[in-house]
Order: sequence, then structure tokens, then C-alpha cells
Amino acid sequence: MESDKSQYRGYEIRLRQEWSNWCANIVPTRDDLPMITMSPLRTLAPSPEGALAAAKQNVDEYLGVELERRVA
Repeated sequence: MESDKSQYRGYEIRLRQEWSNWCANIVPTRDDLPMITMSPLRTLAPSPEGALAAAKQNVDEYLGVELERRVA
């Protein structure tokens, strides 16, 4: 992986190695986005690509829940 940071849907995903695995922190890049509060260990994966994919899935799930709350 070229970088330990990626952008996705307005969030910065910061990858880091933990033990022999990888995990990600998810940080909003704009003030109008909600903070995603979850343990980075929810993205634990054996590869940086796996951790990035898990982080993107968490963003999608979280934003889907937020959208449902606003509509309801």
C-alpha cells in the first residue's frame, strides 16, 4: 500500500499496524459530517487492503443509519 491514509465519502481513513494485523481510524474531513465513534479494532484485518475495505464498510453502514434517523 502506497500510503497509510485514504479519503472516502468525506472521511480520512488512517491505517496503522497493530500487532501482526492492520486497523483504521476514521476521521471526518468536514464540519458537517458526524464523528464515527467506534473502536479501530472493528476494522482489524491481516492486510492494509482488508482494513481499508472494513473501514469503508463501516462508513457506509454508519452513514446509512444516520440517513435513516434523519428521514424517520
